[in-house]
Amino acid sequence: CFLPTLGPQDLYLFNEGNEHRVYEKLGAHVRDLGGVAGVSFAVWAPAAARVSVVGNFNHWDGRYHPMRPLGSSGVWELFIPGLGEGELYKYEIRDQRGHVRLKTDPYGTYFEGPPNNAAIVCDPRKFHWTDAAWLEKRRAQARQPDRPMAIYEVHLGSWKRVAEDADRPLTYREMAPQLAEYALEMGFTHIEVMPIAEHPFDGSWGYQVTGFYAPTHRYGTPEDFAWFVDYLHGRGLGVILDWVPAHFPRDSFALAEFDGTHLYEHADPRQGAHMDWGTLIFNYGRNEVRCFLVANALAWLDRYHLDGLRVDAVASMLYLDYSRKEGQWIPNRYGGRENLEAIDFLRRVNDLVHH
Repeated sequence: CFLPTLGPQDLYLFNEGNEHRVYEKLGAHVRDLGGVAGVSFAVWAPAAARVSVVGNFNHWDGRYHPMRPLGSSGVWELFIPGLGEGELYKYEIRDQRGHVRLKTDPYGTYFEGPPNNAAIVCDPRKFHWTDAAWLEKRRAQARQPDRPMAIYEVHLGSWKRVAEDADRPLTYREMAPQLAEYALEMGFTHIEVMPIAEHPFDGSWGYQVTGFYAPTHRYGTPEDFAWFVDYLHGRGLGVILDWVPAHFPRDSFALAEFDGTHLYEHADPRQGAHMDWGTLIFNYGRNEVRCFLVANALAWLDRYHLDGLRVDAVASMLYLDYSRKEGQWIPNRYGGRENLEAIDFLRRVNDLVHH
């Protein structure tokens, strides 16, 4: 009985690959619709026969909350009254062959820790920022492209640990003061955090991402990560994120074969399988996939006030024959080895990030 939370213009721009703030439309969002509080859910699964929202609130039973498809956009949507922050949820997707799979939200902002992997309804914008002076200084520095920079790269999970507490890593809030003090003492201007988007396997050091829009639960909540950035800005330090748009893991609960088809990845392993890391390669030529990744870059800057992105594994994106032998790759339309779609994607990200 509730109208869709996405309009025709939203869907048109998404299918065209130009909805740069699609993260405000897809995913789970706490909303008030006509005085009724609840959560709106939206997910892209064009080949699905049915999509349902499942969680503790309906006993993980897909018969309770089936979503509705929005025209031919491939987007499924539903507003569920009475839900709020903290709810665990997934999408139950029935493919055209009748197979049912449980998937986490590609646009989820917070996740459970392994071995569980449900998304958690969370509003990353509720943090009260105090870094207005830093942002103004950053705008002024943009006119000084030759200013000196010294960047300290750090893996948050191993930089320091609490030996007396089962050798656990520091939290975002514990780490910020210590990291700021060390970086300033050593003369650094920026901190570059190795990937902190949600990932299931500690041994990947964050380079095999399953939650592209979510700071990892390992060191706290999204609000805690915002506090981390805000604190470093307050001490005069910029924060750069190590961003991983080159590939994603094959974990069955995440992006791989999301709606029963090769949705985010190429179907042909000569294009879609990464030879070195056993992962899958994004289909940069698909508008909605490009939209997912472009918006992801912008979401980190928008939601968490980050000062830049370090893009991982660019060489593997640029060249179709990267780490492949003859016969293991498909040339571009000109017969060359350059991945023209990935090059166009990187150009677009650069342009929009600077804009």
